[in-house]
Amino acid sequence: MMIIKNMESADLAAPQKGHRVTQVCWGLLLALSVLIYGSHAPLITLCKVDNKIPFSSSSCVVLIELAKFIVSLGLLFLRGRHSLHIAVSWKHVVPYAVPALLYAVNNNLVVFMQVHMDPSTFQVLSNLKIASTALLYSAALRKRLNRRQWLSLALLMAAGICHTHSSMGTPKQKVDEAIPGTQFHITALGLLLLLVYCIVSGLAAVYTELILKTQRLPLNLQNLFLYFFGIVVNSGAHLASAEVSNGFFDGYSWWVGVIVVTQALNGLLMSVVMKHSSNITRLFVISCSMLVNAVYSVALFNLQLTPLFFVSVFFIAVAIHLYYHV
Repeated sequence: MMIIKNMESADLAAPQKGHRVTQVCWGLLLALSVLIYGSHAPLITLCKVDNKIPFSSSSCVVLIELAKFIVSLGLLFLRGRHSLHIAVSWKHVVPYAVPALLYAVNNNLVVFMQVHMDPSTFQVLSNLKIASTALLYSAALRKRLNRRQWLSLALLMAAGICHTHSSMGTPKQKVDEAIPGTQFHITALGLLLLLVYCIVSGLAAVYTELILKTQRLPLNLQNLFLYFFGIVVNSGAHLASAEVSNGFFDGYSWWVGVIVVTQALNGLLMSVVMKHSSNITRLFVISCSMLVNAVYSVALFNLQLTPLFFVSVFFIAVAIHLYYHV
């Protein structure tokens, strides 16, 4: 009887140990993604020469997509050789072109919106992406969110707005005095474009999650399709841009190499989150990364934190508690 009890205890302990290991792995994955997201803006600042970005941003995006494609291809051969024998038709592949096209549309919208609103207004109002993503996530994936969860997402938006205001640095009056004619503004067309931008952004994210979860294909193979179209669309965008007149690698430094590596890694991590978790988790990662961004900026550029930063920290902490009950 004692032997049987010991065996039963061992059988119960094994799943619990496996669950703890899974939790630790997820925690490390999400923490790494937060750190990478938060490092993006400081790394771009470190690349600047005379306060200008010296390299082609479109060529950098192409390299990031190419790096993700190569890693996915390598992982497919190393870890999923059995998946190479899976019959794949064009019906499996074509859907992955949609996210690449949607993100390309949004990249162009961001450029066009600069005419109809100032950057600070865009930064504040772009936090509406949280609401649009959550609404589309709930509708497309049929995931009903309760009031507590909607409140937590509203707090994430509030945290984003507070963080944006805290990082502006210069009050409106001082900006207007320093740069004549500079003012906060947004036109009716600008507001419409912003709403389209937020909807398209949410649609791209939710659609990506939908195809990753509904297609019964290995993640590495799905990533291969996704990043192939990313390379094609972004290469076309680069060739169509004014930046193509310069050399592809003009202005590159080792900091740009760090950006390519980290953003490629982050894209791969986010595909794991989309496949095995949700877009809501992605929203929390992005929100937490704002705080990491501020910490990097304090360490590297002597940024002075304002009270609004700590309000953002409080809002995000409460939002995590409300949504995940931790």
